Amino acid sequence: MISKEEAVNILKEEGCEDKVIQHCLLVSEVAVRLAEKNIAMGRDVDVRLTEIGGLLHDLGRAQTHGMDHAVVGALLAEKHGVEKPVLEIIKKHIGAGITPEEARFFGLPKDDYMPRTWEEKIVAHADNMVKGTKVITLKKRNKILKESGADKELRQRVKDLVHEVDPDESGDFDDEAA
Repeated sequence: MISKEEAVNILKEEGCEDKVIQHCLLVSEVAVRLAEKNIAMGRDVDVRLTEIGGLLHDLGRAQTHGMDHAVVGALLAEKHGVEKPVLEIIKKHIGAGITPEEARFFGLPKDDYMPRTWEEKIVAHADNMVKGTKVITLKKRNKILKESGADKELRQRVKDLVHEVDPDESGDFDDEAA
């Protein structure tokens, strides 16, 4: 597994803007806290994998800020010899995952974009909790989703991910909007 320093160096080498790197550092920090919380709940979570996945989740933003940044990021990370479990976190971090229909709509290659492991789910959730370089409430995240035109199905998927990964915080999600 690559080190935290190596992950940050990859972000820099690929040309990620400083604000993207700061975002990734915060997502990783939040993801580590969530991983530790999940371990305390009796779940088998690899904290190191979660940390590195959080650091590299937005690597693709070095080249694009479109939905394809997850696919681009996984390809860039693979070029650097990053392990497959981290590549999967990068690929599956958007929202609460992307269905095959959504992937087709966004022109993404046919693949599985739904987070399945605890580490994938935790990084996706941590990314939803961070807007830029600030941790936001889940109520605020839901408001952002609604304002961006996210349909009820997507908002429900985000809510379900909150409930699964961080059940103590799921009450902060605006139920009426989901």
